[in-house]
This record gives sequence, structure tokens and C-alpha cells, in this order.
Amino acid sequence: MSVAPGVDGFFDEASNTISYLVTDPGSSACAIIDSVLDFDYAAGRIAHDSADRLIDAVRSRGLALEWIIETHVHADHLSAAPYIQQHLGGKIGVGARIMEVQDTFEKIFNEGTEFQRDGSQFDALFEDGDTYSIGGMTGFAIATPGHTPACMVHVIGNAAFAGDTLFMPDGGSARADFPGGDAAELYRSIQKVLSLPDEMRLFVCHDYGPGGRAIAWETTIGQERASNIHVGGGKSQDEFVKFRIERDAQLSMPKLILPSLQVNMRAGDIPRDASGRPMLKVPLNGL
Repeated sequence: MSVAPGVDGFFDEASNTISYLVTDPGSSACAIIDSVLDFDYAAGRIAHDSADRLIDAVRSRGLALEWIIETHVHADHLSAAPYIQQHLGGKIGVGARIMEVQDTFEKIFNEGTEFQRDGSQFDALFEDGDTYSIGGMTGFAIATPGHTPACMVHVIGNAAFAGDTLFMPDGGSARADFPGGDAAELYRSIQKVLSLPDEMRLFVCHDYGPGGRAIAWETTIGQERASNIHVGGGKSQDEFVKFRIERDAQLSMPKLILPSLQVNMRAGDIPRDASGRPMLKVPLNGL
């Protein structure tokens, strides 16, 4: 809590995703968390505007990128991690349970024997409690399964990056009905996060401006514990699970879930067909 990293949020309007540039106050070292690759699904075209904003910020400040962190395998946007790594270097890291995600979705997408299911597409696989360095700062990886098996919250100094595990207090929590998701497990993961110090800053991966409010992405652990609409005020696991199951049954699939999963379980690499052309699959009735 004595270290206060610089945190800059970059909002992607198309996916309501917030990517973060996290900087060490004592050096030029930095990390990028949850980057976005622009994707026009209808046209089948990718672009790099969102990633270029991050790259430009790193370069203009004379920073050195050490880590490109994925809080989980996102289902609503494509990761720009390889593109950013190509331009700035850094290691791509994700939760070690990525292998479970790969095993689940390689069957849905009929990936074949050439697809590696061991997480080797990533440079680092974090176990619960693992630490890593960003300059003079120490990052702590906390396993928070429930939304997906590989979800992690990353604590860097007095800042915690929640991924999809928690949203802003008026936004609640992540869904738990994807393959590998579990509402009771998500509740227990959230309790781990809420046990962090009250004054710790919490940064969310998505915001949708509920009630028409302005987009926001920073809150505190204390505010989440007191007023999160899904888990705040001491709500029990049974209450949460009942609500989450009923709520999730009403939700449609994210618009980009099929391309996102294929790309993100490969650490952001786009799959290719036998001739080497970038190609995505649309399995019917697979989810």
C-alpha cells in the first residue's frame, strides 16, 4: 500500500473495455493490462487504433514495457498483446488455468492436434500467489475463478486490477454461465478481493454507464464492500448464486465471443487456415 503506481485508463467504446497503462513511480518501467484489438466483425477487418494509443503513450513518456497482462480470456474483445509486444517488447502473462480454457474451447472450435493446450502461447502462467516485478514494484496475482477458470486480479502497490470479477459498485459482478464458470466459485473469489484493504484502489475492465451515468473505472475496495449491488452489504453466497443464475439466464452472448475466444486463448494470435491465411471459425450450436 505504500507504493502508488501511475494508472492511466484507455476506454474502448466499441467493447466498453478499459485498458490500463501502469507505471512505476520510481523508474521508467510499466505494464499494460487488458489491451484491445479493434475488430469489425461484419467486415472481417482488424485495426490497431486502440493498441496504438497505448504504444504512443509508452513511447512518448520514454517508458519501458515489461509486462502485458491478460486478466483472463476475454469473451467480448480481441487482445492486442502480440501487436504491442512486437512494437514494445514485454512478456505476455495470464492465469495458469488457461490450460483448462484451452481444453474446453479447442473442442468447440475443433482446433486439431496442432493447437497447443499447455499455455505455451503465453510467456508466463501465473499461479495463485505468484509475484512479478515492474521496475521496483511487485505485482501479486490472485486467482479469482468463477467468471472463467483462469481469471485473476492483479495487485500492484495500492492498486488492484479486477478484470471482469467485479465492476463498479452500481455495475455488480461478472456473469458465471460461460463454460467453466461457476457462480459459487465467483462469490468466493470476490470475497478474497473484498478482503483487501478498504483504501486500495480498484480498477475494472468494463463499464457500461448504468442509469446513464458517465463511464467510470476506478473505485475502492471499501466502496465495493459497502455498496456493490450484487455482493455488497454482506450478501450471502446463496443470495448471490440465486441472483447470478437467474440474471445470467436472461443475458445474450457477447457479440464477439466466438472470435474473441479463438484469438485470446492463443495469447492474441489470430488462427490461420492450412494455406496460412488468417481465418476464424463459427461453430454452430457450440455454446
